[in-house]
Amino acid sequence: MASAPVADGTTTRRPTVIQGGMGVAVSDWRLARAVSRTGQLGVVSGTALDVLLTRRLQSGDPGGEVRRALAAFPQPEVAAWILDAYFVEGGIAPDARFAQVPRHTLASSVRLQELTVAAGFVEVFLAKEGHDGQVGINFLRKIELPLPATL
Repeated sequence: MASAPVADGTTTRRPTVIQGGMGVAVSDWRLARAVSRTGQLGVVSGTALDVLLTRRLQSGDPGGEVRRALAAFPQPEVAAWILDAYFVEGGIAPDARFAQVPRHTLASSVRLQELTVAAGFVEVFLAKEGHDGQVGINFLRKIELPLPATL
């Protein structure tokens, strides 16, 4: 890692590698965590995290990571309704369709905003788990409506 001077005369370490920008579920928490653990900057995709979270839950959350992250979410009542609404033990049938997530609008429902906040939390929580390295999140500027809630 390279060092950069800071206004107070000290230095801060900057990563030499910044991973990310590969899109939904490619730049996910697993890749970002692996990169950050090496002292570099792992970046998760912030695009469609609400849809990604609900699909992971409907797929049964095989490793339990999403449920573990939701258990750490600071609003347990929000985590509880998300699990009630979307978690399917063992996953949906192969020929079943995923339950849809409402589209964001200028007046997105409180539930959709809560889902979006929780989804951002889950992705970053899992990327940060087990190390003290830096993790970033990359937002697709063309999809602006979910940004305030995710941030």
